[in-house]
Amino acid sequence: MQTEKIILGIDPGTTIMGFGIIKVVGKQMQFGQLNELQLKKYDDHYLKLKHIFERTLELIDTYHPDEIAIEAPFFGKNVQSMLKLGRAQGVAMAAGLSRQIPITEYSPKKIKMAITGNGNASKEQVAKMLQSMLQLKTLPKNLDSTDGLAAAVCHFYNMGRPTQQKSYTGWTAFVKQNQDKIS
Repeated sequence: MQTEKIILGIDPGTTIMGFGIIKVVGKQMQFGQLNELQLKKYDDHYLKLKHIFERTLELIDTYHPDEIAIEAPFFGKNVQSMLKLGRAQGVAMAAGLSRQIPITEYSPKKIKMAITGNGNASKEQVAKMLQSMLQLKTLPKNLDSTDGLAAAVCHFYNMGRPTQQKSYTGWTAFVKQNQDKIS
């Protein structure tokens, strides 16, 4: 039985991609890393996707996560924003799948509920709760990185429990679970 595990949490975005890393030793969670990828300076959406893919691979190759937790896109009114966000999530997932790392998606409400007990909590409430839980000295200016960390912590709380979230262990599993998306 594996007693040590590293979880990479990702909050995908085309302006800022936030990520956080926790280490699980036994049944205890420890803070690892918290940061973001700034994408505002790139005008080309495809170039942003390339940077998301490359940065995710870099994180994987640096920290060697055992699992990835990623925030699923929420349903908004702006279809173009949803498409862009879905692409950002897709390339981050593709990076993990290319390294055969299991990926689990969590809805924003599920993540907020796991951290604060309130599925409608604000980014600030989630960040403050994480600061308290993990004894973080300061919080970042942008809270996208704490959203990524929140995905990792949510995954920690849901480990070993039956899940209804989508979880993939590689391309074969992804294709098998998404037959409706294949033409």
